[in-house]
Amino acid sequence: MILVRDIEKKYGDVVALKKTSFEIQKGEIFGLIGPDGAGKTTLIRILTTLILPDSGSSEVMGYDVVNDFKKLRSKIGYMPGKFSLYMDLTVEENLELFASIFGTTVEENYELIRDIYEQIEPFKKRRAGNLSGGMKQKLALSCAMIHRPEVIFLDEPTTGVDAVSRKEFWQMLKKLKAHGITILVSTPYMDEAGMCDRVALIQNGSIFTIAPPDQIVSDFGRHLYSIRASKRGDLIHDLRNYQFTHSVFIFGDSIHYTEKRKTTDIKALHQYLENKKYTEVEIEQIEPSIEDCFMELMK
Repeated sequence: MILVRDIEKKYGDVVALKKTSFEIQKGEIFGLIGPDGAGKTTLIRILTTLILPDSGSSEVMGYDVVNDFKKLRSKIGYMPGKFSLYMDLTVEENLELFASIFGTTVEENYELIRDIYEQIEPFKKRRAGNLSGGMKQKLALSCAMIHRPEVIFLDEPTTGVDAVSRKEFWQMLKKLKAHGITILVSTPYMDEAGMCDRVALIQNGSIFTIAPPDQIVSDFGRHLYSIRASKRGDLIHDLRNYQFTHSVFIFGDSIHYTEKRKTTDIKALHQYLENKKYTEVEIEQIEPSIEDCFMELMK
């Protein structure tokens, strides 16, 4: 459905993508997971025919994104990271406009967007610029889907919206997948990786790994510990100086720690911290998250 071969892209001296290759199957929710500046938006803009790659090739539904861009644009849906609908048009007017652009009507494809649009239909006479972040998100997705595309590209669609709207949005994507629609979605939120069938972890224009989320977690390969103690600022420094330390990262109110050794001597680690005058030391073995895996791959 989507095929990417050795795509590269530079902006001056900045390398946005480095020989990126992967394949996405029909009906798959595929996630591009990485922080801001990782190369996610550049890749999506190439696949949606908005910018040209410097080298490499890509196909979507068998169409080359460079040579067949005119044919491809009518067959895909795209929701950019920044809300880009017409602020001075109402919800209803925006949807009708996008339907007419693609030579269809709202009524013809209403069944596809019903679950999404019903949530904003009570506000159909409200101007788009006056909608909340979650409502704008639902309207943008409705407009991207109104011509019944086989593939949709969503660039950080849940950025800047509340937790409830984020959850609702992913529920909507699951329903679109049930219609056989292929979805490529990017996000900086590591916790959203579990909603995807497969994810690509990307940083600095390079993809570290591509796999189902549970496989990435199972491949972590080290025992992971959550550590809490007094003087947390000094704790990071002292843990990094411990002779058996492999990695130390801050995660919320605790520190995630791994060792070079296959088996961690908890008592020895506890004693080391006590000798450094730490109190209230808590060391607990935990399961790694996608974010832990991402940090490990970046080392």
